[in-house]
Amino acid sequence: MKQPVLIIWDVLKAHRSRLGYDYFGCLGVHIQIVLLQPYASDLNPVEYLWAWLKPHVLANCCLADFGELRATARDRLKSIQKLWMQATQCQCHCRGTDQ
Repeated sequence: MKQPVLIIWDVLKAHRSRLGYDYFGCLGVHIQIVLLQPYASDLNPVEYLWAWLKPHVLANCCLADFGELRATARDRLKSIQKLWMQATQCQCHCRGTDQ
């Protein structure tokens, strides 16, 4: 291989193992490894949605495939969005303002 291989890894401990580095070292190609910064899940709003969905919607749920998971999650999130919009409208109506 003429071009160097660039591997971008997260900092999961398993990805930084000696075994992984030894394997790439024995391939006989120039490999550059870039480790990503640690993940800050508290800065990602999607993590909060998943944290709520897992125990409240998906717990004890046996879904057939990824499509069913996607549809179930989407439907439940849409119902939450609808409830939030109704609550916001009610709050605006009670205050005498419209949005």
